[in-house]
Amino acid sequence: MTANGSVDDLDAVLGTLGPRLRALREQRGATLADVAAATGISVSTLSRLESGLRRPALELLLPLARFHEVTIDDLVDVPHGDPRVVSHPTVRHGVTYVPLSRRAEGPRAYRLVYPPRTPAQGGEPRVHEGYEWLYVLHGTLRLVLGGRELDLVPGEAAEFDTRVPHWLGNVTDEPVEVLALYGPQGERMHVRARPRRRET
Repeated sequence: MTANGSVDDLDAVLGTLGPRLRALREQRGATLADVAAATGISVSTLSRLESGLRRPALELLLPLARFHEVTIDDLVDVPHGDPRVVSHPTVRHGVTYVPLSRRAEGPRAYRLVYPPRTPAQGGEPRVHEGYEWLYVLHGTLRLVLGGRELDLVPGEAAEFDTRVPHWLGNVTDEPVEVLALYGPQGERMHVRARPRRRET
């Protein structure tokens, strides 16, 4: 964004402050004198803020936010950003990971696409700190977990502690699509899936 764009955005946000302050005060049935007594801000300063003749400073916004019992963001009506998640897919061990959330901490959501005959994670069971939840959208996902082999089909889900040795992959001739949540904390494993029928 250009410097002029930033200034214009700031002016637009601050331009809503006066009417917002007046509306909040009137909703409470308070006078300028009431607000002045509670916040320590002079009546003349409050009047200039409400009329847009004074640009607010942080030392003015804090007591006003406390008085009106709102956050500073709510007080100045800061617009929230675009809620859409911009996806930047990555490929690891042949599996495409499409992020579906922007959170840097806590559970993270992904759409995974396994091409046919894709042995994820290098084909070997592994362990690591964390927790995973999987939901199959399309195809059949092979899950090897603690020595058990399970085939998850569309509509089935699995969740497990990733400290249990596990392996995920696609052993079929069609792609597999999965929704996945990766959490930072290990938890007890719960799984809903059909054990793979072994050939006799």
